[in-house]
Amino acid sequence: MPAMPEASVKSAPQKAMEKLGLVRDIDLALHLPLRYEDETRITPIAALRENEPAQVEGVVVDCQIEMRGRRQLLVRLKDESGSLLLRFLHFYPSQQKQMAAGGRLRVRGEARIGFFGREMVHPVVKVVDEDTPLAQSLTPVYPASAQLPQAYLRKAVASGLARADLREILPVGVVQSVGMGGLPSLKDALNYLHHPPPSASQEALHEHHHPAWHRLKFEELLAQQLSQLQAQRERALLVAPALRARPGGLHEKLLAALPFQLTGAQQRVAEEIAQDLARPQPMHRLLQGDVGSGKTIVAALAAAVAIDAGWQCALMAPTEILAEQHFRKLVGWLEPLGLKVAWITGSVKGKARQKMLDAAASGEAQLVIGTHAVIEDKVRFAKLGLAIIDEQHRFGVAQRLALRNKLKAMDLEPHLLMMSATPIPRTLAMTYFADLDVSTIDELPPGRSPIVTKVFTESKRHDVVDKIRGAVADGAQVYWVCPLVEESEVVDLRNATETHAELSAALPGASVGLLHGRMSSTDKAAVMAQFSGGQMSVLVATTVIEVGVDVPNASLMVIEHAERFGLAQLHQLRGRVGRGAKASACVLIYSPPLSDTGKARLKAMAETTDGFEIARRDLDIRGPGEFMGSRQSGAELLRFADLQEDAPLLVAARALAPRLLDEHPEAARRQVARWLGTKAEYLKA
Repeated sequence: MPAMPEASVKSAPQKAMEKLGLVRDIDLALHLPLRYEDETRITPIAALRENEPAQVEGVVVDCQIEMRGRRQLLVRLKDESGSLLLRFLHFYPSQQKQMAAGGRLRVRGEARIGFFGREMVHPVVKVVDEDTPLAQSLTPVYPASAQLPQAYLRKAVASGLARADLREILPVGVVQSVGMGGLPSLKDALNYLHHPPPSASQEALHEHHHPAWHRLKFEELLAQQLSQLQAQRERALLVAPALRARPGGLHEKLLAALPFQLTGAQQRVAEEIAQDLARPQPMHRLLQGDVGSGKTIVAALAAAVAIDAGWQCALMAPTEILAEQHFRKLVGWLEPLGLKVAWITGSVKGKARQKMLDAAASGEAQLVIGTHAVIEDKVRFAKLGLAIIDEQHRFGVAQRLALRNKLKAMDLEPHLLMMSATPIPRTLAMTYFADLDVSTIDELPPGRSPIVTKVFTESKRHDVVDKIRGAVADGAQVYWVCPLVEESEVVDLRNATETHAELSAALPGASVGLLHGRMSSTDKAAVMAQFSGGQMSVLVATTVIEVGVDVPNASLMVIEHAERFGLAQLHQLRGRVGRGAKASACVLIYSPPLSDTGKARLKAMAETTDGFEIARRDLDIRGPGEFMGSRQSGAELLRFADLQEDAPLLVAARALAPRLLDEHPEAARRQVARWLGTKAEYLKA
């Protein structure tokens, strides 16, 4: 039998480069240095300063291995001004041979000045002769990995930079029209950043303030804005069912049946959504509002419009608890008006599940509520007109696209309403959601009690338990949240179980419940029903109660190990109280020492309850990529631009994008391809 031809085997550095996304020449050209080393000058040994990086050159006068507690290679280097000891704690025989007495070396490192004079530990060493030229530019140090040596990466980047097509795509006049005419060309900017001259300001390079950096950031923002504008225009060519509310129909009946008045903000955003639904193009709207601002009723009104027009609505939530909260509320509002609501989650099995699937497929169920189970292939809709995604940042792009594809057989797209209780700062909305229409509920319903937030160290835990005892005696209900550490569910369960036992002992006569992720859906529902119904005084829970839980009588929230939570998560948890007329409090317990990030988070929580201010501070602390979860695609959409510092560049890119698409469509296409490649697809969901 003939031998099979051997497949070409990639080296470890090649695999590491692919993992970093360094596939195309342009990828290599855009792989920019983290920092630079100065190999353009030689410092006399006598002029070395302690702990400052420098490069020296001299002749080896001594090289030997000594035992000084451990085996060490000690090399004595001399120039005209003095001598320097090079100390190597880890070394190979080849290095000892390389640094034999009489040879000339150029070494770079940080000097230490001690009892035995000047020394460098593990410097970078290069064998030279008297004619070896110095570097003509600063030496780049690139983001790399253990399998990717700097020397290999420098050679690959230099090669990619030389081959990449860096011809100007943007027409000069168009760039000048938005005030960017004074910036260098992309080619000049990249050559400068990869090989800056010795005179370059290290600070301007490191802080990304140099004009070369501005050019890159502007181009990146422009590509991103172009991609989203293209996606928006492509969607405008798609056809969606035009859904209009009938006079005296379901929409008006629901409003009349509500036991409360809508706020002005709720009325405004409900009208914006209704206008979108009435158009024959798919709505693509983000509904955002602070915790407790009343997004669910706005979603219910949108569902009523769709159902009134003869179409179905699907509502998808990230967890069963949140989906069930929506289910209860919407059933309470809509079933009395004659609507049929189906419930589809992973825990609904057998005949009950088939019954729900049949109801969705036949159109009998006008509203389908559930978790990601709603987007499974087996779930079919007769006429899906509106898809609502709650806490949309928790769903990946593929999941959102799957929900939109449920109408493909009819050559139609459903309208899409996404909801988020994490307010998005304006610069982020302009960038990550440039293709979305954004509706903001910026006022809370009347009658909400203000929440006072207090921060306690772990040593004051007994004081917190005393506070709970008093609250329970007054008839209040209390949440105690234990952190969820993803690496160890067992530890989480133990923490929650131990806290439950501690509080049960400290509060004799009070009903203390326990809720955690390992419980079955039935058990979770039973515990939540007891707490919601007021039969349970204290609920010890992991973060499964983060969103959607609405118990107006709960007025005290205790969050243990608050330093482990993100700022948005802390704000979400705090929003579980303050939903009734009782004065409410949130207690944050932390274990010292606190990191700077931990301090900033707890300080923000203590100082403000405004979700938009919380979001702004969260953006300051985490940066945009982490704040948005890189838009849940695994692909970071902005590598270079900083949305706060570079707001003027964003404004210029936003102004230029429509002109470029209209007047220079081929240039726009090439710009997106150069910067985003296949990542442009992520922006379309």
